[in-house]
Order: sequence, then C-alpha cells, then structure tokens
Amino acid sequence: MRARSLSELLISASIERSGTGEVAGSRPEGFEVEYVDADGVRRRVKLAECWTEPFGRLPPVRTVRSYPGQKSVTRQYWAATTRGPLLVESHLERHHAMLLDFDPQVKGLAAQPFRLFWPTRRGRRGHVPDFFARRADGEGLVVDVRPDNRIEPDDAEAFAATERACELAGWRFARVGEVEAVLLANVKWLAGYRHPRYDRPERRQALLKVFAAPEGLFTGAGRVGDRLEVLPVLYHLLWRQLLHVDLGKAVLGPDSMVKPAERIR
Repeated sequence: MRARSLSELLISASIERSGTGEVAGSRPEGFEVEYVDADGVRRRVKLAECWTEPFGRLPPVRTVRSYPGQKSVTRQYWAATTRGPLLVESHLERHHAMLLDFDPQVKGLAAQPFRLFWPTRRGRRGHVPDFFARRADGEGLVVDVRPDNRIEPDDAEAFAATERACELAGWRFARVGEVEAVLLANVKWLAGYRHPRYDRPERRQALLKVFAAPEGLFTGAGRVGDRLEVLPVLYHLLWRQLLHVDLGKAVLGPDSMVKPAERIR
C-alpha cells in the first residue's frame, strides 16, 4: 500500500477551532465569494453559485505589494504543477506551496484564490485563504498557513468560517504551520530539480530499470553513467515521485535507499 500523499495528510490535519461556537452565517446563503474568473472579470457571488469554479487555475484575487519595514517576505514560487508562478508572502507560505507542488495528487494549484465574506455580530468580515489545490480525484483543498503561536482570536474565527464554507462547498480545509526540518530540507533540495528540463528520457528509463529494486542513491546513479550527469535526472524523478526515498527519516545523501514507486504522475 502506498504512503498517503502530502495533500491527504493535510486533509486529515487537525484544525484549530475558534472556540466561539457556531460560525455566524454558517448557512450557504450567509457566505459570499469574491474571485477573478478565467476571463479576468472580478466577481462577487453567493458561495452556492461558484463552488464548481476551477479555483486551482484562476488568478489571485488580490495583489500583494512589498513595503518598507514589512515582516513578511513577498515573492513568487514557480510551480511545476501549473508551469507558472504562485504568489507567496512568507518563507513558510513558500514552503507549503512547494510541498503542495511536490504532491503528485495535486493537479491544480493557485495562491490567494478567493476572498470569503461572512456576517458576524460586528459586521461582515472577509478572509483570503493562502492556497487552493485541486486533487486528481477532483476534491478541492483550501489551505491557510499560520504557525500555532501566531493565531489570534480573529484568525481563529476566520479559519473556522473558512472551514465551514469548505464543508458547504464539498471542499476540505487545513490550517498548517511549521514543516518538519528533515522533510523540508529534502523537498527543498529536490525542488531545485523540479523543472522539466531535467528530464532526460534515455537516462530516465535507465534509472527506473536500475532502481526497480532498492539501491543506494550514488551506487545506482553510478551504474547508469557519470554521476554528475545522472544525478540531476535522478533528483527530478524523485521530485516527480516516479522513484521513492524516505524524505522524513534522514537528509538525502549518497547512501539514501531509492526504491521503485507507484507511477501516479
């Protein structure tokens, strides 16, 4: 049985609740969604009118600009999944964009996908989730990135409202924080080889054949040819998860055991 994908792990992640009871406006008609459609038209409609929109392929609903003294880092992440940039506002958001991009079950991925509105006792509130991912099985996954120690009461309320809206829309929601250090280091390394230019069909087939049985990373690469030429292709195959290595156990090295993997991308 294959290991669960990263998006499946996110789907099963525990969600921090606001602890304020039922979300105001938790009926479908209480939620509105603002987004930019495929034609570049900005729309604001009831949740029930847009939950079939391809949010994994739509442009961001807002523009994030840098300013002097800001604490977050505004930059882009080039996603292999979509062959285009994703807008991220911090190193942690970039880490999670990379992890979603690394997941072969994710077939659509967008940042700042929509702005959700809902009524509260203090008036109507809005919130823009960080990511929307569309999985191969068609399921939508909405992700908010916020470390445990940076969740204020208003944040908890926004996450609870977003989770409720996702339940109504048939999507899943996950609030995620810091990434385990070894996993992060390994995926960051492989991400350096995510671009299709590292795919070499002849070497790819030779590597898949060599690693049809478990083999050490450097030993198997050396059996195909000059390691300086072969390793980039091998790392690309590991990124695509056509080959498998345990990325959460230890930092990738010459003796890392590479195994065949289920071909899902």
